Amino acid sequence: MTTWAIGDLHGCCREFDALLEKIEFQPGRDRLWLTGDLINRGPESLECLRRVRELDESVEVVLGNHDFHLLVVAHGHGSEKSRDTLRPIIEAPDGAELLDWLRRQPLLVHQTFDADRAAGRTATVMTHAGLLPQWSLERAAALAAEVEKNLRSDAFFELLPELYGNEPALFEEHLTGWPRLRVLINILARMRFIDAEGRLDFSAKEGLDSAPEGFHPWFCYPRPDRLRLIFGHWAALEGDTPGARTEVRALDTGCVWGRSLTALNLETEDRVSVPARQEESS
Repeated sequence: MTTWAIGDLHGCCREFDALLEKIEFQPGRDRLWLTGDLINRGPESLECLRRVRELDESVEVVLGNHDFHLLVVAHGHGSEKSRDTLRPIIEAPDGAELLDWLRRQPLLVHQTFDADRAAGRTATVMTHAGLLPQWSLERAAALAAEVEKNLRSDAFFELLPELYGNEPALFEEHLTGWPRLRVLINILARMRFIDAEGRLDFSAKEGLDSAPEGFHPWFCYPRPDRLRLIFGHWAALEGDTPGARTEVRALDTGCVWGRSLTALNLETEDRVSVPARQEESS
């Protein structure tokens, strides 16, 4: 059995199929970890969502910010943007089933692989955007579970109107209700730059040189433990994380922007990519 982690699909289903063929992926024998943002901006968002759902127990998915955007828009609490490709999902005959499946996916998955044991790591952890250096794995998993519990219950429909927003910018234990859930989602699904306290900044979305004063990429802060962190979300990095103070693997290599889709073998660390098949999104 081989476990592969694959970066953000963003509706690039042809490339996804080509990558699965290239790595000789076999459902039932092998497993996939997908870093989220399965949909949006690419031409085949509906096909991607169906394809991933069909993989069933062979796949682990974490929710990304575009996946949350779909859930908000589909339930009438947000507006589509000019480059969105969500409408085919919303209008599909199986759209409601796909949306219900999507909201039941986690924000964090973790496992200890043989490669982790050999390297002296505790585990490999996947989220869409990253992990605060202030959080242990145990704490991060517990906080992610708080959000997941709400997403999978009737509270989901009350959460959606409250989901958008950049505040609170700092997670604090005394937070409750929607502010607590919002900042947890923002950390796990939207984070790029933080300060030394873990305060979020969303004013910059490009490469490392766009960091606001006093802020750095989340992975440039040291951690007290040894984890391998798998994330997507940040296509501008092109899979590179200079200055990282912990073991991180950036897997969003910008397929939807005309670059490539990348898979990482979680035992051997081999990377395999296929080129984008469409022009860069405009």
